[in-house]
Amino acid sequence: MREYSIPALAEIPASASAADVVTRRAAEQPRAVMLRRKTADGTWADVTAAQFRDEVHALAKGFIAAGVRSGMRIALMSHTRYEWTLIDYALWTAGAIVVPIYETSSAEQAEWILRNSQAHAVIAENDTFAAMIGEARDRLPALEHLWLLDTLPSLTAAGAGVPAAELSGRAARAADIATIIYTSGTTGRPKGCELTHENLLAVVRNAFMGPLASIHSDGKATTLLFLPLAHVFARVIEVGTLEAGIVLGHCTDMNDLLPDLGTFSPTFVLAVPRVFEKVYNGAEAKAAGEGKDKIFARAAQVAVSYSESLDAPGGAGLGLRLAHAVFDRLVYGKLRAALGGKAAWAISGGAALAPRLGHFFRGIGVCVLEGYGLTETTAPVSVNRPDRQKIGSVGQPLPGVAVRIADDGEVLVRGKSIFPGYWEDEAATKDAFTDGWYATGDIGELDDEGFLTITGRKKEMIVTAGGKNVAPAVLEDRMRMHALISQCMVVGDGRPFVGVLVTIDPEAFGPWKARLGKPSAATVAGLRDDPDLNAEVQAAVDDANKAVSRAESIRKFRILDGDFTQEQGHLSAKLGIKRAVLAKEFAHEIEALYS
Repeated sequence: MREYSIPALAEIPASASAADVVTRRAAEQPRAVMLRRKTADGTWADVTAAQFRDEVHALAKGFIAAGVRSGMRIALMSHTRYEWTLIDYALWTAGAIVVPIYETSSAEQAEWILRNSQAHAVIAENDTFAAMIGEARDRLPALEHLWLLDTLPSLTAAGAGVPAAELSGRAARAADIATIIYTSGTTGRPKGCELTHENLLAVVRNAFMGPLASIHSDGKATTLLFLPLAHVFARVIEVGTLEAGIVLGHCTDMNDLLPDLGTFSPTFVLAVPRVFEKVYNGAEAKAAGEGKDKIFARAAQVAVSYSESLDAPGGAGLGLRLAHAVFDRLVYGKLRAALGGKAAWAISGGAALAPRLGHFFRGIGVCVLEGYGLTETTAPVSVNRPDRQKIGSVGQPLPGVAVRIADDGEVLVRGKSIFPGYWEDEAATKDAFTDGWYATGDIGELDDEGFLTITGRKKEMIVTAGGKNVAPAVLEDRMRMHALISQCMVVGDGRPFVGVLVTIDPEAFGPWKARLGKPSAATVAGLRDDPDLNAEVQAAVDDANKAVSRAESIRKFRILDGDFTQEQGHLSAKLGIKRAVLAKEFAHEIEALYS
């Protein structure tokens, strides 16, 4: 199939704004819990619709008193937290445009975003972020204010005299820009994606009315947001939960994620595939450390087989059902408890989820609904739905979105959720569209039911010296399933064969050394030639090679001394590897593969 679409379920009025939900829900159900906010003692305090409206409107008046005008760009550099959502809706109520800055951004990246967006003000979460921005302030003529997050009460107090009528006069319209999100980018300088109020509302209303309706149909749905709100994926969930009546919580510190999941007990979670990989690998490593590696391996295989049987005629046989029931008590229940005990659903996006991992989680009772999208498409283009899922695909297009496969296999997209263009970059905007379709740069296929499968990235395809096209993601996704492997990068463009650079997971390395009797002080660099460590990596390579032809298979690997990190510029905000950066930094290691 070359093209597929589903009619829109929700049309967005020209007068609509993302901020409207604050007033609407407060008027309809003032006492309904809209969010939960973590308190200083670690408990969760309910925030009702009426309370949230009052906080949003008071802060919006404060921004207006400080000189914020309609259409003005206001930047925000912070971790994911309750205040981010409060600021988003307050600035939208004041008619402003929110410009997120990733908390992991370098000083140069932050300066570029502020300069390119011509931000009038920036809100920094802490002194470290403020100092980073302050160093560039002389080079940012448009920047008038630098506010710390803890000054929000003062800003709010300063707006007490602003009349309520001023807020209604600031109301944005659907076509107005709501936010400019700078692409995390794996190469080149980030571009600012203009996302309108219509873009946001078209996505969330069609998604939560359609494919995702059943995950919140009982009116008791909750989710804990821990992905960076500077990224479009988390931002759409923020807007979608408030629109759909799902109670929203925030986890600010990833070190607190497990205890926060336990106390918040979300009914669904969302994450990038690397998070699901870490959960699986962590459980596998823990089992191995307790001498239960064979039990876990059997439990994992039963979970995968059970999930696969759900898609097969006749379903699971008696033996498989009994084994699944036993492991549900011994293993699966503990894994569900780690997610808070109530999560039956998870949404995965940002990168490809290995099919085996999707089957594993569905087999343990947490169905991962994989979707696909980009910043330019306001996150989801397509998503698997609870009642219509094909693991390994990224689902059918959202209602109101059309997907077409070009002659060269590129995925093209059209709909109300597609961004209008890049901020201050007409040339890049023009290049992004083909006959009115947004060209994603991804290679994919549509089956006869309209399920989309992403098979590679157009610019990341490797062509070996023998002329073989290789999609690196297929191999990398499989390799990262191994408990000991943190990251990897497949190489081989113009080379005689495919190779891979591998990093070892620091959390798994210690238990592995103890289990195999290696010195506790031994480093990865010191064990690079160790036969046991090389055997582990070779096993991961062998498993990955099962997914491809011999011509596409990995022939050699190199273990690197350290891991890839965001701080060193190796990973994007959604934890994708930056191939150009890594290829340059580890050029000598790549050469060693072929010497």
